[in-house]
Amino acid sequence: MTIETIRQLLNDKRIRWTTHCLEKMGERDISISDVKNCIFDGEIIEDYPDDFPFPSCLVFGHAVDERVIHVVVGSDGTTAYIITAYIPNIMKFEDDLKTRRK
Repeated sequence: MTIETIRQLLNDKRIRWTTHCLEKMGERDISISDVKNCIFDGEIIEDYPDDFPFPSCLVFGHAVDERVIHVVVGSDGTTAYIITAYIPNIMKFEDDLKTRRK
């Protein structure tokens, strides 16, 4: 899965949002626009090719207001599934917020 593929699926409006994901985004003050901005502005920092039911990846990028956010996206090749979005912290990630702490 590439960031270009995910961007194309978003452009083609082939995207699905779970109720759980939208609820968590609301709790975290992350909007749909923030997630889209992250994907169009961001980069894949972790790849999960063996995820079930579809391969997924972790995207690093910025919300509309420039906050750093992470978005987990899965895809079956025809649809992008937004699994979750969150604001990373330095307890789990290095100062660059891209590198997971060991």
